[in-house]
Amino acid sequence: SMYMIIFMYGVSTPNLNMNLYATKKTVAEGMLDIALFLANITHMKTVIEQGAGYRYYAAVLTLISFSLALQIVAGVLIIIIARRDLNEEANQKRLDSLNNKATLAIFLIFITNIFISVLGMERTGLFARINPVI
Repeated sequence: SMYMIIFMYGVSTPNLNMNLYATKKTVAEGMLDIALFLANITHMKTVIEQGAGYRYYAAVLTLISFSLALQIVAGVLIIIIARRDLNEEANQKRLDSLNNKATLAIFLIFITNIFISVLGMERTGLFARINPVI
């Protein structure tokens, strides 16, 4: 019957605004990027204040610098993505490409920060308790 067809195709359900959804997702991603950026700046300040007295000083500073640079790249990509309209078909291919690049940058930031955390444990975390600095 006609009622069954209307029910099956959900005529009454509102359409999802893909651009609004994508923009909210991008803004959330940008806020997380800023939070990690600030955490890395604080971590870098702590490492510099501790000085070159521990084994992985140069490696941790290099990794934090690399992470900060990638976060700036990701932040710029996120801003560019947020300013474009996904509903315009002309933008969709470019936005998909930019989104893939931002995702790759964020994945590299994630991996870099795992190494930063592991190397930073030497003095402050698990390794410090097992092998105290004398």
